[in-house]
Amino acid sequence: MQLTISGHHIEVTLAIKTYVTEKLDKVLAHFDEVVTAKVTLQVEKHKEKDGQRAECTLHAKGVDLFAESTGADLYASIDEMVAKLDRQVLRHKEKLQSHAKDAGKRAEIV
Repeated sequence: MQLTISGHHIEVTLAIKTYVTEKLDKVLAHFDEVVTAKVTLQVEKHKEKDGQRAECTLHAKGVDLFAESTGADLYASIDEMVAKLDRQVLRHKEKLQSHAKDAGKRAEIV
């Protein structure tokens, strides 16, 4: 899997890269067909809201998954983003498994 971590208005340090990599490894343990993962970390500086934003796009076999999160703390945003991705990956994996079971049932009837 190819992992790209980039920052927008923020310097991506080794500690941040390590943290993101460890968190994504837990998600990828559920689903091993991921080809690429692109993580973008950015600082939003608006008058209405200031925050740290984390977003990730996973390109896997047959599906593209996207999650984003904004919060006051970058690490909390990363945690929330990874939780969203984890739910999406598990839901996609369940769909794949249920379709595989349904295909076997149809073959027996015919």
